[in-house]
Amino acid sequence: MLKILKSFSKRMLRGLFRKRESIKIGFYGPPNAGKTSLANRICKDWTGEDIGLVSKVPHETRHVQFKEKVEIKHKGKTLVLKLIDTPGIATKIDYEEFLKFGIKRNEAKRRAKEATQGIIESIQWLDDMDAVVIVLDASENPYSQVNITIIGNLVARKIPVLIVANKIDLKKAEVDKVASAFPDYEIVGISAKEGTNLDEFYEALFRLAKKI
Repeated sequence: MLKILKSFSKRMLRGLFRKRESIKIGFYGPPNAGKTSLANRICKDWTGEDIGLVSKVPHETRHVQFKEKVEIKHKGKTLVLKLIDTPGIATKIDYEEFLKFGIKRNEAKRRAKEATQGIIESIQWLDDMDAVVIVLDASENPYSQVNITIIGNLVARKIPVLIVANKIDLKKAEVDKVASAFPDYEIVGISAKEGTNLDEFYEALFRLAKKI
């Protein structure tokens, strides 16, 4: 009887797993870390389409955007994802930040307001995530208040996390420093812009999926 129950339980678990159409993975991180660049590269590679616009202007992504059923195939394995690209998390958004890029005052204020609302939306979306990829700029200080806040929110929700140290094509990039800042998490150094180390990233993504 015990063997029958165990066998039935295994079949039930397999059935539940098969019913999951896709895994919801959110891309989080500070502004201009390369979240959208990475999401675009993944979507372009596997769907032929981008997910959003990329710009040097901070907070270009001010609303949550997503791509359904992104099917990734790597080394004989398949992973179907719902990719969610979120606005950059910041502790404060000043409209004057946009003026430096030649944006007019009224437009700058509108962008700042949208970016603030986007951050709130991003945090709300955390409750719907199966896992999160945190994208950090490997050339910036990883010990920032923003990064600590993001990690703290994920720890509180017990969401599986993969940290991507992006922009390793830059001379100031220090992946080891990012790894030292967050020793409890897997760190993958990549360049979303150049497409460097994407194989390592995809392997880590499959490992992340197993934690769900």
